[in-house]
Amino acid sequence: MLIKNGMIYDAVHKEPYTGDLLIKEGKIKKIGKNIRAKEEEVVDATGLRVYPGFIDAHCHLGLDGWGIGFEGADYNEMGDICTPQMRAIDSFNPLDPSVHMAAKAGVTSVATGQGSSNAIGGTWIAVKTVGVCVDDMIIKDPVAMKGALGENPKRCYRDKGNFARMSTASVIRNMLFKAKEYLAKKEAAGDDVSKKPGFDFKCEAMIPVLKKEIPLKIHAHQANDILTAIRLAKEFDVDLTLEHVTEGHLIADKLAETNYPMAVGPSLTHASKFELQNKSWTTPGILAAKGCQVSIITDSPVIPQEYLALCAGLAVKAGMDPFEALKAITINPAKHVGIADRVGSLEVGKDADIVLCDGDPMISDTHVKAVYIDGQLVE
Repeated sequence: MLIKNGMIYDAVHKEPYTGDLLIKEGKIKKIGKNIRAKEEEVVDATGLRVYPGFIDAHCHLGLDGWGIGFEGADYNEMGDICTPQMRAIDSFNPLDPSVHMAAKAGVTSVATGQGSSNAIGGTWIAVKTVGVCVDDMIIKDPVAMKGALGENPKRCYRDKGNFARMSTASVIRNMLFKAKEYLAKKEAAGDDVSKKPGFDFKCEAMIPVLKKEIPLKIHAHQANDILTAIRLAKEFDVDLTLEHVTEGHLIADKLAETNYPMAVGPSLTHASKFELQNKSWTTPGILAAKGCQVSIITDSPVIPQEYLALCAGLAVKAGMDPFEALKAITINPAKHVGIADRVGSLEVGKDADIVLCDGDPMISDTHVKAVYIDGQLVE
């Protein structure tokens, strides 16, 4: 396929440019001007804008189904506050209508997984938003180990011995201590099976975190919860991504020192609980201006997945630089999730995940004219 004469917003260069994209075998093979068509199908993008597929670094797409309510959702395991052995891939439903709705709106990749009821909830996945079998949709599995601080674990487990913020932090700390000891015993035993510790599913699941193969992905709204997440990551020398970061603007200088990736949002909602009282659309712009790596998220179904670009537009309205906002729904979430080698920008060698729009997708009256995932038109 050859996409010709579009205005290309590649999420690499700040200024757009008119050009062509040659697509072969699901990859971007060439970007330039006046590329000649041979046997390729030609798509005339004259008058259209060409973007990389949009990416959400934090949602529950495919685990919290369309129209089924809390009773049918599959994103929280409510029987145990600490479940690192849970895998999002085992709950994801590719045939849920919300997955196709996301793709049609130009959201071509997402990181999705467990909610925030548990102090440790399990591993997340990154998927493309087209397919009938999750195994064929996977970009990366696992991408992170989900954790949570703040009001949600307190609310869900307050009658089961978790009443305060320090209780939730202690659950995470205890699991990390146990897994660290378990790993040390396994390594000391070497190939001697008789000396190895008895199999512990939870500890096994935490080993990739301790080895820095995947980060902790910690839900934290309030400033003190954000700083607790950082404290835990430093204490155990593990990688970390910060999720929600609602009060990040209140500690922006502190966060700029840490260099942790930040997924900011959802902001298009009511302040429904105490820890959201300082929620603001200015947060992503303030953090980006400080040099932080910011991704804007929907946390769908909190905000419907198809409004991801609109959320970026509202951040621009609140003062965020437009190019930083574009990066916040393309290359930054790709980096956040660890899939930037394949998606997040229009560059030669990357997956042909492409969105054609008749205007700025961050403005509500713009229409998505076509979406391609791996070079295939989303019908």
